Amino acid sequence: MGHLEELIAAARGEIEVDLLLAGASVANLLSGEVHRADVAIHKGRIAGFDCSSARRTVELDGKILTPGFIDGHVHIESSMVTVPEYARAVVPRGTTTVVADPHEIANVWGEAGIAYMMASSKEVPLNVFIMLPSCVPATNLETAGAAMGADALAGLMKEDGVLGLAEVMNYPGVIFRDPEVMKKLALAGRRPVDGHAPGLTGRDLSAYISAGIHSDHECTTIDEAREKLRSGMYIMLREGSAAKNLLDLLPLVTAKNSRQFLFVSDDRNPADILREGHIDFMVRAAIKQGLDLIIALQIASLNAAQYFGLSDLGAIAPGYRADIVVLDGLEQPRVVKVIKDGKVVAKDGDLIVPLKAHVTAGHKSMQIGPIGLRSFEIVAESGPARVIGVVPHQIITKALQLLPKIKDGKVVSDVDRDILKMAVAERHKATGNVGLGLVQGFGLRRGAIATSVAHDSHNIAVIGATDEEMLAAVLAVKQMGGGLVAVAGGRVLASLPLPVAGLLSERCMRDVAEGIAECIDAAHKLGCKLEDPFMTLSFLCLPVIPELKLTDKGLVDVKAFRLVGMFLGE
Repeated sequence: MGHLEELIAAARGEIEVDLLLAGASVANLLSGEVHRADVAIHKGRIAGFDCSSARRTVELDGKILTPGFIDGHVHIESSMVTVPEYARAVVPRGTTTVVADPHEIANVWGEAGIAYMMASSKEVPLNVFIMLPSCVPATNLETAGAAMGADALAGLMKEDGVLGLAEVMNYPGVIFRDPEVMKKLALAGRRPVDGHAPGLTGRDLSAYISAGIHSDHECTTIDEAREKLRSGMYIMLREGSAAKNLLDLLPLVTAKNSRQFLFVSDDRNPADILREGHIDFMVRAAIKQGLDLIIALQIASLNAAQYFGLSDLGAIAPGYRADIVVLDGLEQPRVVKVIKDGKVVAKDGDLIVPLKAHVTAGHKSMQIGPIGLRSFEIVAESGPARVIGVVPHQIITKALQLLPKIKDGKVVSDVDRDILKMAVAERHKATGNVGLGLVQGFGLRRGAIATSVAHDSHNIAVIGATDEEMLAAVLAVKQMGGGLVAVAGGRVLASLPLPVAGLLSERCMRDVAEGIAECIDAAHKLGCKLEDPFMTLSFLCLPVIPELKLTDKGLVDVKAFRLVGMFLGE
């Protein structure tokens, strides 16, 4: 008997099913109600709501069954763990499917990075679908590890599990019809294409959407989200670690328009996942704000499944994959069990099935050119200097104009005025590029901190009180093969190795979270006053977010979208 014939026979009660979930109520996202029903499962699929005989019965009296949660847009690399370890953390919290944009690792390893993520996703209790990165590199103002044009994406678009084209950050390239951007959009065809268009409005927004881009996760205000919603976009309600928009946008959601919304995490760090949760946290937060339970659960699963064309996910109904979350109640639901493809894989917050061994990366991540103390030397010029002004809890910066501290004709860090030297050392092609700048807002009094997680090209970013400490920090990152480090007196105080592409650890998420906490604590002991100085430092290299940023090629005036000198002259 073939698989389809067997499922039909199981649905008719002609054969014994594999599993019966008995005594629970189903949150039926198709009919919009919670109703009492047993759920019969056979060969990883839902056979129906009753059966004549089951090999195994799980009693779930008083519990609520809902489809597995779907994260509609995530950079797994932001968790700093490999895909299996990511699954270990998020599956027990009810997430059974993620739509991943491997943008970060692609900027380091290109096609090999995407292939690594795909290989790592096999045989884990988590559906990992891929949206191909559309912007590698993100800009020409930095040195990335790879460049992926339409030709490079064409072969990958045919791979199993690839759904479409990920966030199109280059919206000027869309509205002004850049030939390479047009090729990428054409390559996607009728597949989903995700947007990334903060603040885009009016005719330009219409032009952007006309290109086939139908979602956006960058809305920060009700008015912005409403305009995009009226223009046909799916609005991704994001609750990441650096960018949190869920509570601001929830008032826009109504019973009449709720099918156009998805929950996404985008970038969520280990501590937040472990402490608060993942999509389950967003469900609880939405319900607490007064959103109807069924609507919250639709946003958490069914809506994403339908937007991405995942026709057998997002509902509990005959023929659907048996990805099911067991909740303890309705008011502030907590996940107590998770069933993946018909098998219980998590219970009471823990994964209870073994994970496969890690896929070997096999690629080098630290190709640094010659570097020494002179690499950090800034010759003083006349007039004030451009200084990056940190804005706490934001990834935007201010473009300050301040007179730097000068000693023997060279600019030095001024810890008393909190104006520190910053550098970005290229680490992909051994060019020897070291971009130099000044930053205010960290509060570091001594030592240095450095990281190889530096969006989007992920070169090594460092700030420090002296050139000697900055050099020591960069060399420590190189020695680890990538990661986070805090140094003082030439000694490493705390470190977190990220040997996979300089972005990921193969340790479990709890260990990684503890490593990050140790690095942050060490930075605080050096005087740093920011809540997470490493995350702040990583975004100071992102040359698509205003106002002033630093790459390995130098200071970037983001509004003018060009490299600028440090000194303004008299």
